[in-house]
Amino acid sequence: MSQISVNDLTFYYEGSFDNIFENVSFSIDTDWKLGFIGRNGKGKTTFLNILMDKYTYKGSISSSVKFEYFPYPVTSEQLEMSASEFLDDIKNNCEEWRVICELSQLNEEADILYRPFNTLSHGERTKVLLAILFSGDNDFLLIDEPTNHLDSNARETVKEYLASKSGFILVSHDRDLLDHCIDHVLVLNRKSIDVQNGNFSDWWENKQRKDKFAISENEKHKKEIKKLKQAAKRTSDWADKSERSKIGFDPIKENDRCISTRSYIGAKTKKMQSRVKQMENRIAHEIEEKEGLLNDIERTAELRLSPLVHHKNILVNIRDYSFRYKNSDNAVLNGLTFDVRKGDRIALAGHNGCGKSTLIKRILQNTGIDTELGEFTENGICETASGLIISYICQDTSFLKGSILNFCEEKGLDRTMFGALLRQLDLERVQFTKNMENFSEGQKKKVLIASSLLTPAHLYVWDEPLNYIDVFSRMQIEKLLTEYQPTMIFVEHDVRFREEIANKTVKL
Repeated sequence: MSQISVNDLTFYYEGSFDNIFENVSFSIDTDWKLGFIGRNGKGKTTFLNILMDKYTYKGSISSSVKFEYFPYPVTSEQLEMSASEFLDDIKNNCEEWRVICELSQLNEEADILYRPFNTLSHGERTKVLLAILFSGDNDFLLIDEPTNHLDSNARETVKEYLASKSGFILVSHDRDLLDHCIDHVLVLNRKSIDVQNGNFSDWWENKQRKDKFAISENEKHKKEIKKLKQAAKRTSDWADKSERSKIGFDPIKENDRCISTRSYIGAKTKKMQSRVKQMENRIAHEIEEKEGLLNDIERTAELRLSPLVHHKNILVNIRDYSFRYKNSDNAVLNGLTFDVRKGDRIALAGHNGCGKSTLIKRILQNTGIDTELGEFTENGICETASGLIISYICQDTSFLKGSILNFCEEKGLDRTMFGALLRQLDLERVQFTKNMENFSEGQKKKVLIASSLLTPAHLYVWDEPLNYIDVFSRMQIEKLLTEYQPTMIFVEHDVRFREEIANKTVKL
């Protein structure tokens, strides 16, 4: 076991207004299973790239281990090859037999190493790359979002696999995965960095307790400051009044006064002014104690939704429905039957490639929304209610380019309301000046979510909306959907989100 020590780390992107990290110091052990938690855009992936020496920074990072980063970049040429052909290209001295041993722990046969990489599913590709990652010795592994786009079965396999390993930093927003796989957390708070023992739930419970205490202390200091200010003003007023009475008096009304009384009044005034000074010092001390108490409080704004009410009860009707792509021997969907009624929040479940996104696109086509499905044949019934308005979030974010202003104009969104909603989803104002292609994946997803929330609809259709979305925003969106209960069809592999939101599940 050895340590990785970070001392006075400061980093900013060229042309950026703010530092990503500023004088950050902490230490971690190389045998920890460390979960890396923080909001979108806080610098998690940036920090991993700093460890990989991809960026120039101020400060120092000392370590006796070699860092290895997941996911490995796979080129377009390598996509046409089998993984066994490019093992050495992505990991030096990678031994194939060790990769095969790791694949067996991931419940995969060795033959996927010898098939063209582009023919593998998302889950198979992830497992191959993870097997390569863990096939080395004395490496500290940096694992960035390993379960995005994976179905539930693949997630379970990866979860159990990572739980059996150690010596890594895991960046993930999947609470179930973090709870199962990690024994320490590294947290990028709003103004500080914490390293704590335990899993995500342990940290979250501690954080809620600390936040509650900080809010309580803040209220106590505010009351004390108010009381001290009132007392200081009262004493100051008395001192001013007393000082004004030193010179000049009416001998008839104040027959007990004489010229020698001035020294007594002056001494009394001085004492009162001294008390005012003491109170001001106490006020400054209370303000100093209060300073920073709320810096790391995670406040999530209350989001709003304006779902439309359709005159029909059944919005989508699927009866004995089958779908097959042209030139394909296998049906993507076969004999599917269910309906979507007002108030339903239906989760589509199933392994990757079972037809979830295909079904969603076919439903969208029925309402006039253009989607790319290619040529296909279908049987049975797949119909939507007339006049049905759908608000859609797709998996893909690559089309987001240009400014937020241009996006609003293209989508017919109110720029002010859209900007306010993005701020409520914790997108920093500085991002509004950038082009969206420079956003992180999580920030791009927030653009799509905000667009959907601002679009009044009878039915909300969300296809893996939470990929790359931070845990705080996930809980914020859960609260919104639980409160407004819109009619929904969604695909989401986050177990906790699905359990919280869905009132029906359709397995494909």
